[in-house]
Order: sequence, then C-alpha cells, then structure tokens
Amino acid sequence: MRAVVVREFGGPGALTAVEVPVPVPGAGQLRIEVAAAGVNPVDAVTRSGVLAELGLLPRLAGSTVGIGWDVAGTVAELGPGTQEFAVGDRVIGLRDRLDVPLGAYAEHLVLDASAVAPLPDGLSAVAAATLPLNALTADQALDLLDLPAGASLLVTGAAGGVGGFAVELAARQRGLRVVAVAGAADHDALRAMGARWLVDREVPDLAAAVRELVPGGVDGALDAALLGIRALGAVRNRGAFVSVAGDVPVGLRGIRVRTVWIAADGPALGRLAELAARGELTLRVADTLPLAQAEQAHRRLARGGLRGRLVLVP
Repeated sequence: MRAVVVREFGGPGALTAVEVPVPVPGAGQLRIEVAAAGVNPVDAVTRSGVLAELGLLPRLAGSTVGIGWDVAGTVAELGPGTQEFAVGDRVIGLRDRLDVPLGAYAEHLVLDASAVAPLPDGLSAVAAATLPLNALTADQALDLLDLPAGASLLVTGAAGGVGGFAVELAARQRGLRVVAVAGAADHDALRAMGARWLVDREVPDLAAAVRELVPGGVDGALDAALLGIRALGAVRNRGAFVSVAGDVPVGLRGIRVRTVWIAADGPALGRLAELAARGELTLRVADTLPLAQAEQAHRRLARGGLRGRLVLVP
C-alpha cells in the first residue's frame, strides 16, 4: 500500500511516499481503509524534527516516522478479540502515538478500537477527518479548566481548529460566556458559533481589552494561540488557564495552569461526531488534495490563511 512518511526531518520536501505492507491489526485493534486524513499543524512540527529535539520523538536513524493523526474511513479487518465494530463500518479515529512508522497519511491504518468511533450518517469522511484531533483537544482542555455553567472563558486563536471547536463546545454545550480572540474578518462567524464577546487579535493590550469586557478578569482561559503571559493577564486571581502546548506561563496570582496533552478517546469522539452530525459543531474543510500531494498540502499549510483544514484523500 501507499503511505507518506518521514525518513529525514526537514521541510515539506521531507515527506516521502513509500510502498509498505498493509498493516495487520493485533488484539483489540482494527484496520481502517482510509478515506480521508486531516492535515494539522502538528504534522508539520513532527516532520520538521522539532518534536525529536524536544525528546517527544526518537531521532531518526534508518527508521521512519508516520505522519497524520486524523482518519476517517471503513473498517477493513478486525484483530483478535475486537468486538466493538464490524467489517464495513464507517468510522473515524485518532492516532495519538508519535513513535510509530505509519500515520493517517496512508491507504490503511491500524488503531486500537478504543481510539475509534462510529461515523454518523450524514457526515462525509472528508468533513469528519477535520474533527478528531482538534475537537478532542478542545473538549479535553475544557475538562481541565472545569468551569461551571455561567463562568467566563477566554479563547485565544478562536478562529483556528482547536479554538473554533472550543468556542462552540464552551458556549453551546457547557453554558460558558465566551470571549473569543481572532482577526476581525472572523468575528461574525464566531458570534454565530456562540461567542458572547469578540476581541481583535491585534489589540495591543489583550488583558486590558478583556478586563474591560469582563471586569476583574475571566474565570478561565484556553490559550490555543500560545499567547502565554498575554492571555494569563486576562484571568482573574485563582482562575484557571490551559495551554495547548507544553510552554506555559508561571501560575501567577494563584491561577491554576495546565497543559492539555491529547489522548485518543473513542467514546468522547463518538459524542463529538454526533454533535457535528446534528449541526452543533462546525466542520470546516479548506480543500481536499490527493495523498500524493501531501508535500503541497504542507506548503499551503505553511503559508497560513486557511479557513478550515486541508484533507488528504488516498
């Protein structure tokens, strides 16, 4: 089968198309015939070698690293003891391990059944492939914040993949009052997604702008744009702060500071997929490209300005 992997870290040209054997599922696993794979910024970070430098990936020495976290497709084979799904089921899943030779950029992918969820009727594989990584990250970040209904939440990078899902989940599912930070061109869309207040991402003093809207500061912040101390300044004393990357500010003023480290969760993914099927989560596809054009997809990702996710189709 065809797959796209990395054998030497570097720029988009480091993505290499290879022919490899079709993977075989082990106990509690299943093999998915891939119909669509989402392209995420973490794919580019993995490809570049930054994660290896941070010790999150082994350094390459004659081995390969798989690329791609988000997958949608059809169950093609069940491993021993796997009973949750049947061959032919439409599914979505998340590959959350970095240290494996194959990712979602492939014609077939083996995942633990616990990382997979049914793909609801009415959702296309292409649209669903934008959901797992970003929506689960947003959902798990909100769990870490643990804010009660009616509390105020700052979301930075609100027009991005994680941020957009966070706005909708917070406002529509958890009853939070959301302050969304994004470019002015995205404000109307975010308001429709449930944001109560909008702040332009170019504002010189983010904390002051937020505190003008929410006197005393917000109860919590989900920092999807990695603004760090700029976003922390908008949080009230003894509030909560969650970042989507490992570099977090010091928890000044008694603020509880955490990092969300994504973990595959089939049941939670199934719940999120049902929300999307009912139109309560917005799935945004910027464009689809053939798997063979993974390098071009990464070059487009690097240019920025995308509304939604690029999706590779084998």
